[in-house]
Amino acid sequence: MISFILCLLILICGYFTYGKFVDNVLAPDDRDTPAVTINDGVDYVVMPQWKLFLVELLNIAGLGPIFGAMQGALWGPIVFLWITFGTVFAGGVHDYFAGMLSERNNGDSISEVTGTYLGPVMKTIMRVFAVILLVMVGTVFAVGPAGLLVKLIDPEGTGRGGAFAVTTTWLAIILIYYFIATFISIDKIIGRIYPIFGFCLIAMAIGVAIGLPIHGYATPEIWSHFYNMHPKGTPVWSFMFITVACGAISGFHSTQAPLMARCLKSERQGRFVFYGAMVAEGIIALVWAAAGCSIYEVTGGLNTGLEAILADGQSAAIYDVCIKTMGKVGVALAMLGVVACPITSGDTAFRSARLTLADWFRIDQDSWKKRLALCIPVLGVGAFLGFGNTLGFLSYTVIWRYFSWTNQTLAMIVLWAGAMYLAKEKKNFWICAVPATFMSAVSATYFCMAPECLGAIAALKNNTKVAYPVGIIVAIVFFCIFWGAHKRIAAKA
Repeated sequence: MISFILCLLILICGYFTYGKFVDNVLAPDDRDTPAVTINDGVDYVVMPQWKLFLVELLNIAGLGPIFGAMQGALWGPIVFLWITFGTVFAGGVHDYFAGMLSERNNGDSISEVTGTYLGPVMKTIMRVFAVILLVMVGTVFAVGPAGLLVKLIDPEGTGRGGAFAVTTTWLAIILIYYFIATFISIDKIIGRIYPIFGFCLIAMAIGVAIGLPIHGYATPEIWSHFYNMHPKGTPVWSFMFITVACGAISGFHSTQAPLMARCLKSERQGRFVFYGAMVAEGIIALVWAAAGCSIYEVTGGLNTGLEAILADGQSAAIYDVCIKTMGKVGVALAMLGVVACPITSGDTAFRSARLTLADWFRIDQDSWKKRLALCIPVLGVGAFLGFGNTLGFLSYTVIWRYFSWTNQTLAMIVLWAGAMYLAKEKKNFWICAVPATFMSAVSATYFCMAPECLGAIAALKNNTKVAYPVGIIVAIVFFCIFWGAHKRIAAKA
């Protein structure tokens, strides 16, 4: 368990050291924030710092740092390294700049922010990309909890009309809640109930962390298991870096950060709210990765036991870990986690979609009629996709498989936007440029060999001989493009 403790300490120290360094580079000051200057009582609302932190944590977390980390544990304890250093040097930086650059641009959505620093073409691409991604995330996080509620409340399908009727009923209820949460002021529902769920998410991680040694589960050390333990032999690079997204770095976070950027009372709250929430998520992911590595049987040096439980679905895996580490208390937390956590990401996804469209078409959101004009089509598309999937005439499963890659590609774009901002401000752009280059290599490599991307071609599936060089070349090309832009900026100065 020494590896786990060391990584935990690095994450905590990283917030106070590298997080402070990153904060000093941007140099927050005493300028009035959008929450103060705009304050429309709907999306721009001053909220206390502790509440901002917990809401941001729930916005970016969902089940990502839980299930994604457990899937990452299939590769063994080497996943601890990605979670730890990815959080400190990439994820924390990404989330901080996504939030602070939004704050310094009147709380603009991330598509507008990236367009400001990467040009109008990228702005248009990001607008379309962000809306599609957010509606897709919101829909999945409506259908998923609806199905889970059916299994938890009516596992035999004995409700009126059977499991199908119960599922559609729960889906309708969740979508109605999403509509309300998307429409009304952010501090009326989200600002009030999210802190409670935030505490529960943290409590669940603490319970698992304490329960592992108490129940005699030994966490393997990195140095004695420094090899690929994936039962299918899936390459570590770059599959592990794509799989463990929310626990290390996730582009989805950049769509959520502007929500809290519109509620900051002071720029000096940014490090705690954005970088701090990412570190907290990294700690949660580290705990769940440790659980995945510790509890289940290892056969022939491979994580076959973990693979088996994950095959039963995310709810079954989370439930199993909670019951084995916390007993009956764990059951209650597991039920809350597998239902509430996805919902808390789903409603803010739809809210972010509304705000992205509002920024795109310059539609003020202080009028309820104008908010309604955007909420209806956004939730309408989500309802069509959700009920279409439930009824069986429409499936977005294949589309969802692309989420992992698009998620990390979005993170890459946001980091390049941060690097360009720092270059224009003549500040230390390396803190964004280095992780941006790294994520460029990750995204390009994955795209070349993943089964849902170019790996659909038999000759390219998991073909590292082709994908690795391509990833390196793409990363070098992107860095050279950035370096050229940096030189042009310096020459004009």
